[in-house]
Amino acid sequence: MRRSRFTAFVASLLLAVGTVLTGTATAQAADTAAAGGYVALGDSYSSGLGAGSYIASSGDCKRSTKAYPYLWAAANAPSSFDFTACAGARTSDVTASQLGPLSSSTALVSVTIGGNDAGFSDIMQTCVLQSDSACVSRINTAKAYVDSTLPGRLDTVYSAIRAKAPSAQVVVLGYPRFYKLGASGCLGLSETKRRALNGAADYIDAATAKRAADHGFTFGDVRPAFTGHELCSGSPWMHSVNWFNIPESYHPTAAGQSGGYLPVLDSAA
Repeated sequence: MRRSRFTAFVASLLLAVGTVLTGTATAQAADTAAAGGYVALGDSYSSGLGAGSYIASSGDCKRSTKAYPYLWAAANAPSSFDFTACAGARTSDVTASQLGPLSSSTALVSVTIGGNDAGFSDIMQTCVLQSDSACVSRINTAKAYVDSTLPGRLDTVYSAIRAKAPSAQVVVLGYPRFYKLGASGCLGLSETKRRALNGAADYIDAATAKRAADHGFTFGDVRPAFTGHELCSGSPWMHSVNWFNIPESYHPTAAGQSGGYLPVLDSAA
């Protein structure tokens, strides 16, 4: 066998071995998480608002069987699964009413939180109904809140999670960008508003990732998964403004939960 062919053979063999080992490590990580309990905390991006198929008993929390926590639990069969995420939740709601199932036997915790603290709903209302300048101004106010107040509130939530679930793998998931920029023929908000909203998502994600890292938690960045599936992309995984069901506006569809959020949790769990 010539040297070049031998080198190529060795390289392909090493690649195959590496792939097997990576797959084994991923499976072992999932098995470890599944060996204990899984608790899903957070706001509407975790409860599944926008995905449909809501669990009747969840009421206004809008927990969906198509939300990424429910899908992960169905696929991995953890020893227990508690789904306490609730649409509209703020950091104070998590600490006040969602942490009950956490214990020393909890192996995995997932959470999205912070958007409602920063005024997500009001930002969207302002940007949909008012001028470019009003939208940008409201987002700047939210950024100031993210700088001054949100880190402390996230610290409170993260510290409470760790105190109640000392052995758990904690995955903090972020928020997607909303719009594909520069798309022609896309009606609705101006490019200025779209760019500002995307910047707001990046801003809160950066702050959340920093606080998660400082607590030793894993930050699950969903923005790469949603790239190509933003509003105005032609294949969106997000609801645009829905005048018949306003709360679902700017939330992931069922495809966004399964194709965007679930793979990120899979990789981090």
